[in-house]
Amino acid sequence: MKIVVIGGTGRIGSQVVHLLEGHEVVAAAPSTGVNTLTGEGLSGVLRGADVLVDVSNSPSFADDDVMEFFQRSTGNLVRAAREAGVGHFVALSVVGADELPDSGYLRAKAAQEKLIEDSGLNYTIVRATQFLEFAVAIADTSTVDGVVRLSDGGAQPIAAEDVAVAVARAAGEPAVGGIVEIGGPDVLPMDEWIRRVLTARKDPREVVTDPDAKYFGTVLGKDSLVPAEGAWRGKVGLAEWLGR
Repeated sequence: MKIVVIGGTGRIGSQVVHLLEGHEVVAAAPSTGVNTLTGEGLSGVLRGADVLVDVSNSPSFADDDVMEFFQRSTGNLVRAAREAGVGHFVALSVVGADELPDSGYLRAKAAQEKLIEDSGLNYTIVRATQFLEFAVAIADTSTVDGVVRLSDGGAQPIAAEDVAVAVARAAGEPAVGGIVEIGGPDVLPMDEWIRRVLTARKDPREVVTDPDAKYFGTVLGKDSLVPAEGAWRGKVGLAEWLGR
């Protein structure tokens, strides 16, 4: 099959491209002449494509910026995919996207999902939990006066390599016409996860448990970021990841 990976030069996309070797895989990004915000290069890269994979992300997480990015980018992708006769649209999203509207980022991901669901295209949406690789960034955004304040809401962080495996698998299989949820093998509170990572990195910041602490604008419940029962689980756990 010809498979076009939008965001194909990034953290997840480059691994997806590698995993799909054996197909005709195209890594598409602004650096390769494909811009989903302007539409530049889309019609050409999607010509003859069987599968479109979107693992791109907004360069800014500010509420208005991220909403603008996903609405414009996904709108352009949907239109171009229809015109090209793409048979399967695979998109990477986030567990809890439709249940935490106080988060601007998750509102934007929910809007992205809705555009795809209403597109008339055959699609698979892969919802992933938080990436293990984002732990320090989560700590940084939650730091006030040198103290990291985090909820004890449940998390099930997943390694980027396992996300890539799940996305590549979805791209190689028929569209499910719905959502597939994935997570890592370990379920633990958000504050404990970040505390363990900072300790392993010898980061001196204290992690304080605060049930009311906001995660990207929203208060977390016990299972807000935990995938549904029966979700696919990656292989790389926190201990193994830290050991690397």
